[in-house]
Amino acid sequence: MHKPFRTLVLSLTGALALCASVPSWSQTNDLLARVKAAKEITVATEARYAPFESVENGKIVGYDADLLQYVLKSIPDVKLKQLDLPFQGLLPGLDAKRFDMVITAVTVNKDRASHFAFTLPVADATTGVLLRANETSLKSPDDLNGKIVGSQTGSAQLQALMALDKKLKDAGQPGIKQIKQYVAFDEAYADLAVGRLDAVAQSLSNLGPLMKARPGVFMVMTQTIGPKSYFAWVGRKDADSASLVKLFSDGIARANKDGTMKKLQQKWFGTTMDVPSDTLPEPTM
Repeated sequence: MHKPFRTLVLSLTGALALCASVPSWSQTNDLLARVKAAKEITVATEARYAPFESVENGKIVGYDADLLQYVLKSIPDVKLKQLDLPFQGLLPGLDAKRFDMVITAVTVNKDRASHFAFTLPVADATTGVLLRANETSLKSPDDLNGKIVGSQTGSAQLQALMALDKKLKDAGQPGIKQIKQYVAFDEAYADLAVGRLDAVAQSLSNLGPLMKARPGVFMVMTQTIGPKSYFAWVGRKDADSASLVKLFSDGIARANKDGTMKKLQQKWFGTTMDVPSDTLPEPTM
């Protein structure tokens, strides 16, 4: 055989062998393995949702930030790259594989759970109603008939508010006069304080620290809106992401069981809350 031709045959044989081995390598090299190999994980956060996340001196801080650092101790050689994005872009960006996980307070609901993989819960997300401190006429969700109420675009709290509006109308009542949607809850709080809104639908977890930070400005309605719900972190619902989501869930479970979660809740919320440590309850909303 001529040497150039023999060289070509050997090269082609080697290339075919390499191609044949790629599928097997790809199947075992899942997202967690790639994160460990790259020594970097990219997560997305909405850092305008205190006390879960906020920015202080150019750094993202809060309950989720501290809990994230605890969980990442299981992969100590991996560097964290954290993006700060509007809430409305988090799940679409995760779907488009622009980052590996969403690490922010995302309420688990049926629609999201059908498409994404949630970790174990990190906090209670049940929806409450924020009012001005001098409000005397709004004592129950039924009193929101004919009122202007705000919440965040794309949030589960907005979904709970819309469900309440439907419930009121189905019962033959006027329903909510207007539901105003905001990019961030801070804008809704500002409008409530100056009287442009009558109420804001937001999770109870966020409302306690808000009232503590702004004493005498707000109060919370004694009754909640909608069913019991939870906040969790989010990954893609596929085999490639399964081991990474499990790593985060395992870390959250450890934090829940060893008392770390309660300590962080006390630090950031000024109170503690009971969340399941073994399973994520099926959402009812």
